[in-house]
Amino acid sequence: MTRKPAHLAVYDTFADWETGHATAHLARAGYPIRTVGPTREPVTTLGGLRVQPDLALDGLRPEDSSLLILTGADLWDSGDDLAPFARAARAFLDAGVPVAAICGATAGLAREGLLDDRDHTSAVSFYLAATGYGGGERYVDADAVTDGNLVTAGPTEPVAFAREVFRLLGVYEGEVLDAWYRLFHDSDAAAYAVLEKAAR
Repeated sequence: MTRKPAHLAVYDTFADWETGHATAHLARAGYPIRTVGPTREPVTTLGGLRVQPDLALDGLRPEDSSLLILTGADLWDSGDDLAPFARAARAFLDAGVPVAAICGATAGLAREGLLDDRDHTSAVSFYLAATGYGGGERYVDADAVTDGNLVTAGPTEPVAFAREVFRLLGVYEGEVLDAWYRLFHDSDAAAYAVLEKAAR
């Protein structure tokens, strides 16, 4: 089956460790991973890696995508440079295409008003409250939260973030999804046998 790409937003200071589990296993499941930057110019991650985006944000269309992943970055908290990515998330959600946001990207979505009427999480509730958004009553103190087509997670939960992405897209389900999470989050070696059996 040919799958539409999963689009990973990349921009200067993006937290490159937050989406590795998600993108690696999406790729293994047959989802091409395409990076989308503010332009086609290279960006530099917080880890010092230079990334050449596959396409510029103005060329991104929800109908060409399975998912938009927004990572954390210092730039989410230092101005409006990344606001266009939050507007892209609105376009995706309006089109019924999933969005997954982790760490500082949740603040960008809050400023865009996308968390006012959806259950969500982030680093801590007062981090999002500082944006002045109207969704404080919908904040959930959990490792990761899915509401409809939107996944949110805090910066310490890349594995839970990936779990919710996999559940939303149907990459792994039920016992296999639980085993994947236990293996990568809890280092539960017994979970490996479940995954091995499922792979046969």
